[in-house]
Amino acid sequence: MSKIKKNKWLRWGSVSIMCIGMLFVMCSCDKKENKKNKLVKEYTRDVFAMDTYMTLKVYSDDGKKAESTLDESVREIEKLDDMFSVGNDQSEVSILNESGSEFVSKDFLKVIKRAEEISKDTDGAFDITIFPLMEEWGFVNKNYKVLSDSEIKKILEYVDYRKVDIDENEDFVSIDENSKIDLGGIVKGYASDSVMEIIKKNNIENAVISLGGNVACIGKNKDNKLWKVAIKDPDNVDEYLGSVEVSNKSVITSGGYERYFEKDGKKYHHILDPKTGRPSESGVISVTIISNDGLFADALSTSLFVMGKEKAENYWRKHSKEFDYILKTDSGEVILSEGVENNFSSDYEYVVVKK
Repeated sequence: MSKIKKNKWLRWGSVSIMCIGMLFVMCSCDKKENKKNKLVKEYTRDVFAMDTYMTLKVYSDDGKKAESTLDESVREIEKLDDMFSVGNDQSEVSILNESGSEFVSKDFLKVIKRAEEISKDTDGAFDITIFPLMEEWGFVNKNYKVLSDSEIKKILEYVDYRKVDIDENEDFVSIDENSKIDLGGIVKGYASDSVMEIIKKNNIENAVISLGGNVACIGKNKDNKLWKVAIKDPDNVDEYLGSVEVSNKSVITSGGYERYFEKDGKKYHHILDPKTGRPSESGVISVTIISNDGLFADALSTSLFVMGKEKAENYWRKHSKEFDYILKTDSGEVILSEGVENNFSSDYEYVVVKK
């Protein structure tokens, strides 16, 4: 490991900033002319889905193609929202939670299968059956409550990803009695992957997608440079931990500052440890994952938060070709994997994890 301190990374000037939840994309969004002297314009679409505000931006010299691509992307997001929303009693996930078994769509099967694989690989740090605990703590309906040890112990009997049975041949999923699932910790990443596929299929080379803190960047910005994504400082959300430059990757952050409540002077955040049933106390307060697999990145931002810094380092070494990460601990230490070192800028000192 090595400690490094970068020079100041934030030079505002004429750079414009687009707010995207817990992350920011810094880009120049003016019109431009390419080598063929065709006018390239920015086309934008805003949508509220998956309980968050989303912004899609594509850059094209063909307005009709750009608008149809955005229309198709919004339809895809809304389809997935209808499928995975626990707040919609007609969604596939709600029907499964109510009935205990269901024949599911191909999208649903794909997402839940990947969730199972990641749960196994992270030794349960990611677990979609955490939903009953999320409900009881009040993070679903905002009726917050601090659970007792006995209440947690009782609910933990139903929290175990191995209680989900998947029959791929029949597109059939079943769960144990009293267990419930929520794929909210993975579905925005899947949605960003799906939208990126739509954009690329329509031969649009440059775009940025913000799905409530989940950012996917395609191609390059107006100046033919990598997209710069700024990451909020979990200790002060009005400041920035740093920025990372990317192309054709997703950048996804999870932090305890995103959703929490206070009781008797103590904060209780929404990232629960499936083993304890309580808000994670791993010593990590923010994790950013950089990967070309948005679904994987979405799940890992939670997983590494729960693991803590040492297990996160070990997990990355086994999967260093699949993702990189940036995390901050409750002691103020900033740690990142070496694969993102050359693309990360910060005013903080930071530690680089080597393979």
